[in-house]
Amino acid sequence: MNTLLPTTIVGSLPKPLWLSEPEKLWSPWKLHDDELRDGKLDAQTLAVHEQSRAGLDIISDGEQTRQHFVTTFIEHLAGVDFDRRETVRIRDRYDASVPTVVGAVGRERPVFAADAARLRAATDQPIKWALPGPMTMIDTLYDAHYHSREKLAWEFATILNQEARDLEAAGVDIIQIDEPAFNVFFDELKDWGVAALERATEGLNCRTAVHICYGYGIKANTDWKATLGSEWRQYEESFPLLQQSSIDIVSLESHNSRVPVELIELLRGKTVMLGAIDVANDTIETPHEVAETLRNALPYVDVDKLYASTNCGMAPLTRSVAREKMVALAKGASLLRREIS
Repeated sequence: MNTLLPTTIVGSLPKPLWLSEPEKLWSPWKLHDDELRDGKLDAQTLAVHEQSRAGLDIISDGEQTRQHFVTTFIEHLAGVDFDRRETVRIRDRYDASVPTVVGAVGRERPVFAADAARLRAATDQPIKWALPGPMTMIDTLYDAHYHSREKLAWEFATILNQEARDLEAAGVDIIQIDEPAFNVFFDELKDWGVAALERATEGLNCRTAVHICYGYGIKANTDWKATLGSEWRQYEESFPLLQQSSIDIVSLESHNSRVPVELIELLRGKTVMLGAIDVANDTIETPHEVAETLRNALPYVDVDKLYASTNCGMAPLTRSVAREKMVALAKGASLLRREIS
């Protein structure tokens, strides 16, 4: 990126009312068959337009063709039975009914490559695509086959690498792996989590990112945050390992969080995608607030390695709120850009 302080969203945007029920995760589709396929693509085109109009520099698909950031990818894999449901505790935080791994997992064909190619054709700006990480995937399933979180994670890492190579071939500039589980399972993070992440991104020539957050702005996550005390130091576990890894960009939550900003120093040398927009409430940040969040990080990251982003996905918000938050992000980064120049 030649732009100083480039702006982007982390992942999801709210879907149009005609496509699925608003302000909800795992919201069922309102359309079916060919109408659903066309509706998803229309929503993706709309998401590109709204990001460009807001002034963002790096464009994503807003995850408009996905019901959920993890399960939609898994739906396309062999070895997982979506009719056989089990209730599991997701990230030690809340219970959810999830599909079951019943056999060897595998990817028979590319999942998102055609959608990514359409995104590439829709804009001349750099594009970013998000995939769920191996540890977060295994935490969103019931495993009745491998009986080993580590073994299943490595299988998923290989599948993700196949998918990532197809996304790169489709013209994606940044492939982002979402690993919120890195803020919870610290022993696994150290034993095999970062290694599996590197396996997922092995051999890519495009830029790679990992996104680690404290979750969508849903009650289960905000309740959990309330138990974390006056300082959230979970990143202290992952950042030193990621600083030594092959991953190019680390995406983290910052604005309105209790993450000590000085923890960013642990990533020195990496590009930092800083969350300057809070996705857990409807309050629209001012450009000055966004600029302040970014400015506070500058002692700990070189300015040419700082990206401005949202804390997490915005799927549970209304479209108007998400739109205004994107505008604030772009204006805030522009404000600081002018100040630095």
